[in-house]
Amino acid sequence: MSGNGIPTVAILAGALTVAGGWALSAQDKYALKVPNGLAFSEFKGYESWQLVSIGQDTDFRLMSATLANPVAIKAYQAGVPRNGKPFPDGAKLAKLHWNPDKMEGFPAKTVPGTQHDVDFMVKDTKRFADSGGWGWAEFFYDPQSDTFRLGNSADKPPMANDAKCGFVCHGRVKTRDFVFTDYKHR
Repeated sequence: MSGNGIPTVAILAGALTVAGGWALSAQDKYALKVPNGLAFSEFKGYESWQLVSIGQDTDFRLMSATLANPVAIKAYQAGVPRNGKPFPDGAKLAKLHWNPDKMEGFPAKTVPGTQHDVDFMVKDTKRFADSGGWGWAEFFYDPQSDTFRLGNSADKPPMANDAKCGFVCHGRVKTRDFVFTDYKHR
């Protein structure tokens, strides 16, 4: 190899080492798990689930989208929870929250900005018999590090970090099988 190629090889090797370090240091969000066993990995693919509804939380100034897996969508289309029937085991919901932002070029429109967190619910009447048959998890997002972490009592809104974290709040809609969100007309 000629003398001119050595610096090029060294630069390339250094760049690959740095890039490899970034790849190794990237968070595997699917490795996160709340106490009592509810794991981010149980919701793999949630990003492509069907939209149930959108909303805006005026208390915490967040925009949201609620998504559901096919089991939950089928139940929604059958009238659950409005018909008083429960969701079946295997129903899963994901609620994504974003900080609001103004659309560049059209500031009269408010759009999702940076992600704030993602909340999950799974219906499993055996596993979560003591919390209405549902398990919950909340994972806050840090845009600076592009990582998620478990919710905690210092967050806005405050959140316990176990699989029953949503039970108190969702207890207000016990007659709706602990689910706030309706499937809206399309």
